[in-house]
Amino acid sequence: MSLRLRLALIFALVAFVTAGIIAVVTPAIVEHGFAQLADDAEARGQGQGQGQGPGPREGRGPGRAQRETVSAIVFLGIAAAAGASVLGFVVAGRLVTPMRRLRDAAADLASGNLERRSDVAGRSDEIGDLGRSFDTMAESLERSDAIRRRLFQDAAHELKTPLTVIDATTTAILDGVYDHDDRHLQTIRDQSLLLSGIVDDLRTVSLAEAGQLPLELTELDAAEVVRDTVTGFAPAAELAGIELTAEVGDLPLRVRADRQRLRQMLGALVDNALRHTPSGGSVVVEGRRSGETVELAVRDDGPGIPPEDLPNVFERFYRVDPAGQRSAGTSGLGLSIVKALADAQGGTVGASNTEPYGARFAVSLPAVKAFT
Repeated sequence: MSLRLRLALIFALVAFVTAGIIAVVTPAIVEHGFAQLADDAEARGQGQGQGQGPGPREGRGPGRAQRETVSAIVFLGIAAAAGASVLGFVVAGRLVTPMRRLRDAAADLASGNLERRSDVAGRSDEIGDLGRSFDTMAESLERSDAIRRRLFQDAAHELKTPLTVIDATTTAILDGVYDHDDRHLQTIRDQSLLLSGIVDDLRTVSLAEAGQLPLELTELDAAEVVRDTVTGFAPAAELAGIELTAEVGDLPLRVRADRQRLRQMLGALVDNALRHTPSGGSVVVEGRRSGETVELAVRDDGPGIPPEDLPNVFERFYRVDPAGQRSAGTSGLGLSIVKALADAQGGTVGASNTEPYGARFAVSLPAVKAFT
């Protein structure tokens, strides 16, 4: 029941109670008044017949009876209004209580208790709608705070290694342990680039997870993005002795997405596949429409992913082979960026192993029927 209807019913109840009291009691008052008038008239008639004048009921004429009747009705109206007001106050108090709960919840949330909820979301009126909106806001704030905390923890953990390498190398050069040559300067530069990459990737993931990453969503052909990505990675694949191909068919794969971010997602998946595929192997970038979605996938014939690691591969800094990825100079955020960007564009991601070996990473985005 809506709040408006509840208030209307309260007003109607108050009016009904007032009218009911008046309707029940007024006839008795009026009847009493008419009886009094009749008694007075009879007494006056008897007195005049006997020549005795007004008699003992002198002073209780029609005016006096009318005043008493009117006074009784006014008193009744006041009493009925007072009773109805008390009833309205009690019923209205039942509406004020959830508002107080919501006020207290807002105060707790403002003081930093992000786990506090409104406790009125179960209602089916406007107060319940307000409570559900409040809870949604509180959950969003709690999620943003958790993202911020995770960002600081992840950054502190991941930035420590390259900073340690830079510090150790520069200290050794200053102390004369290492020569001041290009090889050691290159080590410092490589670690600096890794630091810069980690910072950029962290920023991208955090903005995407918080829903604040700017996106230029347009209707585009994902097949073109697949072909462009394969062309861009062809030299790296050839250098590694890996065959890189695209399988997208001849039909366009229309999606609504950010072209630059889509290329970034596919690039991260192809880069990940190339690093885990041995020389002589192959990597295939697939694109196909499945129902209401367009699926873009990267399949390799590397060693695959241990089953216990499959649920975690899209987590930040999760590494199936920590030593190998660190030596490759990666931030450990590539797959996390893919997931965050897919979520931001209304898509999903998934990872699986292929037979007889290899891994397959897929991104599914909502398909559109035609360009606008």
